[in-house]
Amino acid sequence: MSIFADVLARQLRADSARPLITFYDDATGERVELSVTTYANWVAKAASLLVEEHDLERGQSLCVDLPIHWLGPVFLGAAWTAGLMVTGPDDGEPDAVVCGRGSLGRWAARADDLPVLACSLLPLGVRFAEALPPGVHDVGVEIWGQPDAFTPWDPPTAEDPAYPGVTQGELWRTAAAGSLLTDGGRLLSVANPASPPGIATFTEPLARGGSLVLVTHAGPERLDATYVAERATARFP
Repeated sequence: MSIFADVLARQLRADSARPLITFYDDATGERVELSVTTYANWVAKAASLLVEEHDLERGQSLCVDLPIHWLGPVFLGAAWTAGLMVTGPDDGEPDAVVCGRGSLGRWAARADDLPVLACSLLPLGVRFAEALPPGVHDVGVEIWGQPDAFTPWDPPTAEDPAYPGVTQGELWRTAAAGSLLTDGGRLLSVANPASPPGIATFTEPLARGGSLVLVTHAGPERLDATYVAERATARFP
């Protein structure tokens, strides 16, 4: 399991129908559950969007500037599938960016210089209801026409960077040996999996045959109730 594609392929072979990511937004009442297969389809579509539509190549970087949301792990997987390095909004100059509503204003002015892909963060990943700034691409429009399978013409290796200072090989060795949950466990987390401090909350469940219950905008009592309802086995933080 040296690269993301190996890890995901193993989980697809093991139990493709099991839940991988369950997302709750208690501010909107949204609940989304992605099986391993559904997640893999979204990753393929997002990777195709990045590579086939926006010409990103192995070795380039993708800034994932998203809040806590199920699309965060989707774009992590898409970047690693294509051999891109994931960066944050303060990690220097990216080759492309995927952002949400809250950070759209920061990136819209850059749309003439690099691909800016914006996510509405509405249920089911649909398009923005309003017009976007000139040059900004609506993920909810562009992603649906992409195929459910993606094979990179220049596949990444274990030595390609997953994010600054960490290779894909190092990332998955660390994830497989992690301690956030037991093998097959179910982790409830309120950390952002698209940011370096929270990446392990997604990579460990994926590498260890577990699942992530990702919750945002919930108070302590609601988190406790969700933990029980979703049969979680561990929490972070």
